[in-house]
Amino acid sequence: MVQVNMHEAKTNFSRLIAAIKSGRETEIIVAQNGVPTARIVPIENEKKPRKFGFAKGRLTFDYEAFQALDAEVQAVFDESIERDRLRGW
Repeated sequence: MVQVNMHEAKTNFSRLIAAIKSGRETEIIVAQNGVPTARIVPIENEKKPRKFGFAKGRLTFDYEAFQALDAEVQAVFDESIERDRLRGW
């Protein structure tokens, strides 16, 4: 904890914020005429870290449907290739 006067706080505001942000200081007290008036503290990170596996067991994969779709796409692709071959492309 550091205490600075109002003039010093105004003059070095960016440095004070950098000290808080880097973790070098956990709290800075701003005093006016020697009387503590305000406190500069870091804002806690409100975002919670992502948890992996949050959908475990909720998502399923239909392998048979995927195979059927894959076969359809392959058939369309083969037809397109055959058409291009007949056109001479």
